[in-house]
Amino acid sequence: MCLAESAIVVPDAAWLVFSTCHAQEFTDTWKVKGSRNRLAGLDWEQLELQTLFVDPPRAGLDPETEQLLQDFKQVVYISCNPETLAKNLKSVRDTHDIVRFAVFDQFPYTHHLECGAFLVNKVQ
Repeated sequence: MCLAESAIVVPDAAWLVFSTCHAQEFTDTWKVKGSRNRLAGLDWEQLELQTLFVDPPRAGLDPETEQLLQDFKQVVYISCNPETLAKNLKSVRDTHDIVRFAVFDQFPYTHHLECGAFLVNKVQ
């Protein structure tokens, strides 16, 4: 099944938080090492975040963010580099299952592919 054919249901819009930040900035923020200026005013303890959306650069995720994925029940991973996607997915194969995967040819006549993976924690 293609990712575009299914929907990820969010029970309450209040649980959906968007932020554009560098992967290391997010990791530092999540681990409470950095500041949360971009998301000021949120009650982090009450949020109980369960889903992480990652769209890293071609180099893939840094090791700290790979480790961070294991803290989430669900992960939506978008990648423009299938090689680094495979490497990153190997790092969470003990904790997460790939339940959906899709490949998108957004750039015809080039060798570039976009991939999407939906991961679910094995311990639900």
